[in-house]
Amino acid sequence: MNFVLTAWHEPEPITRERAREVHAALGRGDTTAVRPHPGVAAFAGDLAEAEAASPAHAVVTVGLDRSDEVARTAFALARACGLVCYDPQRHLVHNLAPTGSFREMQLHTGDGLVITDPDLGLVSDVLATLSAQNPFAALVVFGRHFLQVSPEPGGYELEFKDSPRDLLLRTHVTGLKALQESFTDYATGDHTFLERHDWHQA
Repeated sequence: MNFVLTAWHEPEPITRERAREVHAALGRGDTTAVRPHPGVAAFAGDLAEAEAASPAHAVVTVGLDRSDEVARTAFALARACGLVCYDPQRHLVHNLAPTGSFREMQLHTGDGLVITDPDLGLVSDVLATLSAQNPFAALVVFGRHFLQVSPEPGGYELEFKDSPRDLLLRTHVTGLKALQESFTDYATGDHTFLERHDWHQA
């Protein structure tokens, strides 16, 4: 069984539902949903596991044992080439923008996803996939701070760590929307999410 990614150009950010529709159309050989883009050839030329399936899209195919490693490279290269990248296994789309305020911020998930400078839509979508198969998600600014979440009965356990102060705070969040808002605030450098929840020191 292989791990597959599809990359193409979009002039504006798209939803993961739209990405699934385009991915399905491309899989049927229908390329009318996307337009040719020079980034496709550049992407396929720089990634050994990628093939330019048409002037409008590229497909990455790799064995599951190398999927995390290749996916990290593919996501970064797609962005550099001006392409979105759709992961049909996780049903997630990696748009070019908008991104957060911290350079080199990383998104980590419990199912092996690691992305540098993730777009904010992707972060929100990842939070909606938390489950036994994906038991945590974290945004990390190494050496400074992180925000991490895990599902728990009745909602989510949210943790914030301020590394220079060696301060770890925890709280319980009941709703997905409130969780997504907290992660968006954190990613954009707005720490008012700390004021919206009752925290205790761990």
